[in-house]
Amino acid sequence: MLQCTIETLRHLHKPLRSLLSHGTIELFDKFFSGVNISMKRLNERSRNVTEGVARAPNRSMYYAMGYQEKDFVKPMVGVANGHSTITPCNSGLQKLADAAVSALEAAGAKAQMFGTPTVSDGIGMGTEGMKYSLISREVIADSIETCVNGLWQDGVLVIGGCDKNMPGGMMAMARTNVPSIYVYGGTIKPGHFKGKDLNIVSAFEAVGEFTSGRMSESDLKGVEQHACPGSGSCGGMYTANTMSSSFEALGMSLPYSSTMANEDAEKVASAHESALVLVEAIKKNLRPRDIITKKSIENAVSVIMAVGGSTNAVLHYLAITSAAEIDWTIDDFERIRKRVPVIVDMKPSGQYLATDLHQAGGIPQVMKVLLDGGLLHGDCMTITGKTIAETLKDVPSVPRADQKVIRTLDNPLYKQGHLAILKGNISPEGCVAKITGLKNPSITGPARVFDSEDDAMAAIMAQKIKDGDVVVIRYEGPKGGPGMREMLAPTSALVGQGLGESVGLITDGRFSGGTWGMVVGHVAPEAYVGGTIALINEGDSVTIDAHKLLIQLNLDEAEIAKRRAAWKQPKPRYTRGLLAKYASLASSASKGAVTDLDLKI
Repeated sequence: MLQCTIETLRHLHKPLRSLLSHGTIELFDKFFSGVNISMKRLNERSRNVTEGVARAPNRSMYYAMGYQEKDFVKPMVGVANGHSTITPCNSGLQKLADAAVSALEAAGAKAQMFGTPTVSDGIGMGTEGMKYSLISREVIADSIETCVNGLWQDGVLVIGGCDKNMPGGMMAMARTNVPSIYVYGGTIKPGHFKGKDLNIVSAFEAVGEFTSGRMSESDLKGVEQHACPGSGSCGGMYTANTMSSSFEALGMSLPYSSTMANEDAEKVASAHESALVLVEAIKKNLRPRDIITKKSIENAVSVIMAVGGSTNAVLHYLAITSAAEIDWTIDDFERIRKRVPVIVDMKPSGQYLATDLHQAGGIPQVMKVLLDGGLLHGDCMTITGKTIAETLKDVPSVPRADQKVIRTLDNPLYKQGHLAILKGNISPEGCVAKITGLKNPSITGPARVFDSEDDAMAAIMAQKIKDGDVVVIRYEGPKGGPGMREMLAPTSALVGQGLGESVGLITDGRFSGGTWGMVVGHVAPEAYVGGTIALINEGDSVTIDAHKLLIQLNLDEAEIAKRRAAWKQPKPRYTRGLLAKYASLASSASKGAVTDLDLKI
């Protein structure tokens, strides 16, 4: 009877509203909003496994975990916990998960914690293990989707630290489309050695400095032992901090949460608050696809450009937009790049770390500068129920004068964004170059060709790469690697040898967010499927020109066609297991290297 009365009132809402004066409409709308929330079943999904006589066995399973009868009307909320002792990026996540569980229970929800896997990029880097890194993004997305949909959870709070935790989590949130919030594990604090701030990239670059005789063995050991002082994700604007910053801009994480240090108490408090916000989102039925729209993706990518973020963000946002079924292509990144300047001075191409950015005002300060400059959509909704403009209302329009990390639009580090999409006969589908911090982002030189990262690294360590060379690393793409290994080891070694400005490097693999230099990744089509990168011979002239957005093999089309006709696809490197499955399913890098694109059954 009550439900019939409520439904009648709902049908009368619009006609009654039209008869009211302006002053009473707001109160009338608030009343109906309250009615809708109070009548909404917060366990709308989980009741599929908890209600009715037939679900008695299901409820028995819950009773085994301490549930009481009254709990079956509460929303059941997943806590996708990326905690592990595999990597410092994730070793400090349990305290955040515990805080979230406590807050969920206090707010009237039932928390259901489950684990998600992690691959440490820093530890796997330069080895075959790194092939699992990008693939782990898909595994994380699949594992969260499996639990959320398999258990009919009413919402999910995802906690992660290392690079692939974040895009994997966001892809799952977009797929399942239940009320969701992302809790970033937090950045690492800087290490210190001989009066210098250090981070993980310092250790990679020290390898090149040592092999070229520019660093002593004792100093190499000192950097190695002091680069990472505790828990948290890599400290520059590398991939983890890039993705966390963009999630805040996207509206799927709380303000200021993306630049907090893992070891600080405010990060635990933020996890607690995130859980409370999620329960409110469940009450309002505020879901990811209400927040993740084309306009909010533009906001996220604008922030990525403004902070000088990782090249991996291109790959990951192609995957996220695919999961959210948003019309977004690799060319959209170039569209945003041309209008958004770099205004944050961050490593790897700048000076400062995420902890410095946090002290300077964090991502909200960056966003306010962009918003006032007409470079953000202020009307985009966030997980708090406020719009971007409402969220930033009290943030100063001008960054504090006593900080040097965040600049104004009239005094940018670079007038345009740093992640350029290059095209040409080597990569007609497009590839990604990080072009800031270089004196001259253009090079034409002889190709030094390697069919794996390992072969290239051996040549670099033997100091066989010289000024003016263009290193080509191929068969490391989504299918050919498989898994698109990151090339932080070879690029850092080149920087350490003093060749960062004078040697080009192109690959169908990826780069770490810590990479800088004349480097171009995600070349597509990749070598394994017969892309032109597979046809380059040792000594061929190759051009990388960021000014012209060009990547070119300087041969006539007849010669390229001749080589293409003679090329034969190599045998797959793996025929069983996860790597083989990924290789068979992975899309082109220009479409995000995802595994669920246009699947046909």
